[in-house]
Amino acid sequence: METLLTKSLGLRFPIVSAPLGRGSSASYLGALADAGSMGFVALLHMKEDKVASELEPIIQRTAGRFGVNLTLVADQRRRLATALELGVKNVSVWQGVPDEYVSQAKRAGANVFWTVRGPDEARRARELGVDFIVCQGREAGGHLVGEAPLMSWLPVVVDAANGVPVLAAGGIADGRGLAAALALGASGAWMGTRFVASEESNLPDGYKRSVVKATASDLLETTLFDGGWPDSPHRVIRNETVAAWEAAGCPPSGARPGEGDIIATPVDEDPVRRYAVSTPWSGMGEAWSLGPFYAGMSATLIDGILPIREILARTTRDAEAILANVLDHLKTR
Repeated sequence: METLLTKSLGLRFPIVSAPLGRGSSASYLGALADAGSMGFVALLHMKEDKVASELEPIIQRTAGRFGVNLTLVADQRRRLATALELGVKNVSVWQGVPDEYVSQAKRAGANVFWTVRGPDEARRARELGVDFIVCQGREAGGHLVGEAPLMSWLPVVVDAANGVPVLAAGGIADGRGLAAALALGASGAWMGTRFVASEESNLPDGYKRSVVKATASDLLETTLFDGGWPDSPHRVIRNETVAAWEAAGCPPSGARPGEGDIIATPVDEDPVRRYAVSTPWSGMGEAWSLGPFYAGMSATLIDGILPIREILARTTRDAEAILANVLDHLKTR
């Protein structure tokens, strides 16, 4: 399948992976690149003086086919400068005013992706010369900026983008979602939850199994996991931490069960405390189950943990078949 996304970036599939916290390891991003796709790694959790050492193995493993994600709730200029000095050619921004970062990345010859809140930001992205606009529907997992469900929001953002390729995010986990996004004007999909439940993601097996088992009632939009990123809505699967908080009557920050408990101590990093935004990762230890299980409503569509290559091939193949069937149906009416 060929779209503006695949042609511009030399991809086999019109699908890229959203950042998965520490789940976006070098081996995970390498598997995406090997299969003909690409993924993003968030820089927010990396200490500024560690960015180079964290990115170098990713660059080597992917041959540069990956991107860095900047969450603009913090000053990311030094992190971005380091990434660009290393030759990173794809930069994603969101959650803030990106003008300076867009200019910095464009001067270095990088492609810029902006996950927008809606049509107003899409028009601003076009004015800034952003290469790809990501339209996030409210049914997405992880942190949320989209202001409406994807089905109604995507056409509005596509119109506002006025020719800039748009990627659809939120609620897409199979060929049906990809086909719908393409029909509404997107050039591809920005998927996260489906890739959480991949064999290669650097995430605990229990987290992956929770995604596969999740029902709609298991998913919750909240601001509970606010350590390091306060007052930012996000969607998670109910787990032990969520259940204890709900049982206590949903108390505010500072009065929640286990407030301040250290649940992990990464090497050369600050301790991770309960209610931190940090995504659980493989090797975190037994306390992985206390962290946020970020997942979108598309978890209800996922019935197994699959290799990345199969996820990409199946999703694209099914989308092509659906679109072909629609055309055949229209021809025979």
